[in-house]
Amino acid sequence: MKRNINKVAVIGSGIMGSGIACHFANIGVEVLLLDIVPRELNDKEKKKGLSLEDKTVRNRIVNEALQASLKSKPSPIYHQKFANRITTGNLEDDIHKVSEVDWIIEVVVERLDIKKQVFDNLEKHRKPGTLITSNTSGIPIKFMNEGRSEDFQKHFCGTHFFNPPRYLRLFEIIPGPKTSTDVLEFLNDYGKKFLGKKSVVAKDTPAFIGNRVGIFSIMSLFHMVKDMDMTIEEVDKLTGPVIGRQKSATFRTVDVVGLDTLVHVANGLYENVPDDEQHDLFKLPGFINTMMENKWLGSKTGQGFYKKEKKKDGSSEIKSLDLNTLEYRERKSASFATLELTKTIDNVSDRFEVLIKGKDKAGEFYRKNFSALFAYVSNRIPEISDELYKIDDAMKAGFGWEHGPFQIWDAIGVEKGIEMMKEQGYEPAAWVNEMLETGSKSFYSVKEGNTYYYDIPQKEQVKVPGQDAFIILDNIRESKEVFKNSGVVVEDLGDGILNVEFRSKMNSIGGDVLDGINKAIDIAEKDYQGLVVANDGQNFSVGANIGMIFMMAVEQEYDELNMAIKYFQDTMMRMRYSSIPTVAAPHNMTLGGGCELSLHADKVVAHAETYIGLVEFGVGVIPGGGGSKEMTVRAADTFQKDDVELNRLREHFLTIGMAKVSTSAYEAFDTNILQKGKDIIVVNKERQLAMAKKHALLMAENGYTKPIHRTDIKVLGKQALGAFYVGTDQMYAGKYISEHDKKIANKLAYVMAGGDLSAASHVSEQYLLDLEREAFLSLTGERKTLERLQHMLKKGKPLRN
Repeated sequence: MKRNINKVAVIGSGIMGSGIACHFANIGVEVLLLDIVPRELNDKEKKKGLSLEDKTVRNRIVNEALQASLKSKPSPIYHQKFANRITTGNLEDDIHKVSEVDWIIEVVVERLDIKKQVFDNLEKHRKPGTLITSNTSGIPIKFMNEGRSEDFQKHFCGTHFFNPPRYLRLFEIIPGPKTSTDVLEFLNDYGKKFLGKKSVVAKDTPAFIGNRVGIFSIMSLFHMVKDMDMTIEEVDKLTGPVIGRQKSATFRTVDVVGLDTLVHVANGLYENVPDDEQHDLFKLPGFINTMMENKWLGSKTGQGFYKKEKKKDGSSEIKSLDLNTLEYRERKSASFATLELTKTIDNVSDRFEVLIKGKDKAGEFYRKNFSALFAYVSNRIPEISDELYKIDDAMKAGFGWEHGPFQIWDAIGVEKGIEMMKEQGYEPAAWVNEMLETGSKSFYSVKEGNTYYYDIPQKEQVKVPGQDAFIILDNIRESKEVFKNSGVVVEDLGDGILNVEFRSKMNSIGGDVLDGINKAIDIAEKDYQGLVVANDGQNFSVGANIGMIFMMAVEQEYDELNMAIKYFQDTMMRMRYSSIPTVAAPHNMTLGGGCELSLHADKVVAHAETYIGLVEFGVGVIPGGGGSKEMTVRAADTFQKDDVELNRLREHFLTIGMAKVSTSAYEAFDTNILQKGKDIIVVNKERQLAMAKKHALLMAENGYTKPIHRTDIKVLGKQALGAFYVGTDQMYAGKYISEHDKKIANKLAYVMAGGDLSAASHVSEQYLLDLEREAFLSLTGERKTLERLQHMLKKGKPLRN
């Protein structure tokens, strides 16, 4: 049966319900969001003379919850206008409308009795065949569908979104006793293809996969921090980016999520997994109980493991909780000799072997932590999953780990991991030793560009399913390498398409990256059909390397700097005017030079989570790699007969002058950095590269022709220049900008006006590039610019942001 999801109903508008509603609206689905009717008037309603029968009162709970969600940061929605796709109502007046939807998602309070009451009501109105799922974090699915109709049970299962639904990619699907196989297959595919999730079919066990392992990991740390007499700063230092985890690491993450949320799941596990060999670890340590009693729950109550306090001078400072005295104190810096050894190791997976060998407290911490984790996950198979890769997928997508437990174990070495575990008093599950006896020395392997995992029943490496829809650069980098230098690897994606993958530190764009792009275009023009620029880094690129710019400016090597900037411009123009189609695939931070590259590609296939913008004003310059030119061109292309052309130009000027960065790829359409009708957005990051390749190939097969250089760009000359100068004068006089900011803005105005031409004229791109480069060079000689550049470098940011 073919199934389409055009409309969903979300029952329950709390933080989770509103977040799920917003994410369905993100992907274009119509949403009906329902919640309960208030039982009494609030003070505001009483003052207005309203009654409990007024519609605004009856829908107050759902409307206030949705509005609070839409105002939250980070935003749950790609673009505020997408909220129009959500219709609100209540469970008394509007429950009958669920008969019109294709999928009902229950997201009410985590109490089985309340969920059953909701299902009783929904079943009266739900049409047969409609999907119905519960977003539960731990209540067994088998208990929820007891007493329901056969059709209900066939189409019912758990669908566990992780909070916030827009950003965390894990989508656990938990079948009930009678859930149809077709329903499971549909939800698994829909989660990946449409919701952009990592779909994982889990067993109906307490806390499923993600929270079972994730809560164990956190609770293990809670006990370890006391046993090893560690501070929360030390633990956060050791469990953050150094091992591929979020900057918020452990304790700051708990503050954000809410200690009560963690405790709720931990208590549930303590009660429901009595046979778990680590059962006692789910018992709350004393300091957690005290924090709960004091309502030190984290961000929601203003204090948790960290607390922001106002100082006498009005400024704020962050204080930390001392776990011994349970009093807040000034934050302590944490440093470890072992971590110093990893500073030159860019690849996180290569750090693990170094970390466990540490002779200090950090080394001891990692040996204890990883040993406990390895033993625990090995013993959870087949209890929570038959396949080990699902555990890794759940931890990466649900908790933001760069590597799952079995991948970390592989990085250390399976046999070395077992040796370490035994030293710490742990034993792996029997199947791990059996795997080694079969000759498999690792949990994963790569063959012909595909990832394989060790299948325990079959006792052999089996291909991870679902890979045909995406391309994994880690798997093909060595075997498909066409060219490589210190900044890029150029890979053959097949079907005549090359990929340029940035491999520089933080994917910054320097001379080596520009050389690599030019080399890739040379190769593609000779022997291939198209070129993609994509990578799997944390960010696409946060800009050009400003270290080189700073050094040249300090040494006043302006001829060399002029040549470097021209090389950047020329490379961007090659992206635009090569004889083969070029496609950029930006994701996450795509700033400065990364944005300029995207502006010059024939097409952009952006991930929905792309934060893109020209941010050069922050370091005292204007975009110098073609960005200022390109925004001028795009402004001119929007000029229409009888239109106020200056207003259009001003909009594009402010995009640069205010260093606007989109909070999603969809917002980039508003600034014309992405172009409607040309550029596209994909929700699933894993499919982005394959989609970019597809569009490069499609353009080639449709008879791509090298574009003609533009000489028809309308610039407004003194008309625009005068208006912009007046504006910057007023901003400076009103003390909204500094004198240096005014100087930068005036330089940008000069470029985007096309200079001080006496009348509107048509110019070439090269004319604008020359103006842009001249302006950029003049600004690098300014003392204030040099100070900003130096400040950025001291902060460890070798980028233009």
